[in-house]
Amino acid sequence: MANFLFVLSKDDNESATRCFQFAKIAHSKGHHVNLFFIDGGVAWADRTRDLTLKTTTGDCPGDYLPYLVENEVKIGICTPCAKNRDMDEAGFFSNMQLDGGPHLIDMAAEAKVFNF
Repeated sequence: MANFLFVLSKDDNESATRCFQFAKIAHSKGHHVNLFFIDGGVAWADRTRDLTLKTTTGDCPGDYLPYLVENEVKIGICTPCAKNRDMDEAGFFSNMQLDGGPHLIDMAAEAKVFNF
């Protein structure tokens, strides 16, 4: 099976929905999946965030992110991006942890990368 890395850099409902959707599809097909949130994308690590806002296609982040959490798909959260927004792991979903650029580059070197 393939190795996929999904990078979310925007605090944008449609971008997050597609990122989570394709990560769920890849994982459910048996592929190895990692996600990494950078820049504004780290806002999606907030477990109190409303995930029900629908996209123009009628789906929402809440249709896909719970699957990733329940299946413990690893999601790295850019440490400086989160810290400079006063975010820490205590407010993250259980499958998310602070991580750094060196690990992101290592994962990207071994994976097909999708950017959202």
